[in-house]
Amino acid sequence: MSSTPDVNAVKQYLLTLQANICAELEAEDGDAKFIEDSWEREQGGGGRSRVLTDGAVFEQAGVNFSHVFGSQMPASATAHRPELAGRNFQAMGVSLVIHPHNPYVPTSHANVRFFIAEKEGADPIWWFGGGFDLTPYYPFEDDVIHWHRVARDACEPFGKDVYAKYKKWCDEYFFLKHRNETRGVGGLFFDDLNEWGFEKSFAFMRSVGDHYIQAYRPIVARRKDTEFGERERNFQLYRRGRYVEFNLVYDRGTLFGLQTGGRTESILMSLPPLVRWQYNYQPESGSPEATLYEDYLRPRNWLANHS
Repeated sequence: MSSTPDVNAVKQYLLTLQANICAELEAEDGDAKFIEDSWEREQGGGGRSRVLTDGAVFEQAGVNFSHVFGSQMPASATAHRPELAGRNFQAMGVSLVIHPHNPYVPTSHANVRFFIAEKEGADPIWWFGGGFDLTPYYPFEDDVIHWHRVARDACEPFGKDVYAKYKKWCDEYFFLKHRNETRGVGGLFFDDLNEWGFEKSFAFMRSVGDHYIQAYRPIVARRKDTEFGERERNFQLYRRGRYVEFNLVYDRGTLFGLQTGGRTESILMSLPPLVRWQYNYQPESGSPEATLYEDYLRPRNWLANHS
């Protein structure tokens, strides 16, 4: 089992993943195309942002590749890992957020990433991270079960406990403490993965990356033509506010990107194009909106009765 990281192989996979996901989303949208915007980072590296706006299905979809490097780690990294101080680093990944027009189509997020820090005369410190999660507004249990089934499929070749471990981590990570609710219905989240060695860890990251579109696209196809009105649209825009709150208050990737001098437009691409806040909103008892709060915004074993 090789543990020598092949940085170029990771980069080539990530670029291919970005292209594949964009092609799948364009096909599902059937109208709009991604616009590519390449950027360079003054301190080293850069990226390739791809954004689709005002499509037939997707109001905004951003699929970003970035590869940044430098000689000084940001405070967000060294605070938790003091052994990284004084090392050169490279960080690369694909991060995406999809905001559909139709409130019956969930928002989704995925990210796969690789980090390595090196110093002459010392072994490199490296790890993989990533995952995907789903944020419905008017959820369907069948969709959530499908989402988690594909997440489990991504994990199964790597051990029988892997899905449960990273599903739990996702529930805990995408949790808005100030609201006492999960951001959505979860999925997978992993970080600091290196104990399997490079080859197996890289294979797992690829499995997560490749399974994302298998999890998301069938849900979009099922729900994109559902009729909706002003009530559903207003609730969607209100709930999008939770997405903004999480990304600006808690998200590690947002903080890392801003502290490393990444491109602000690409980092904040995850934010929805339209959003609304409403003071002390309470869903009407027995309403579809109340169902989201009561049945979905808490950790659940979605596959308990489903093989």
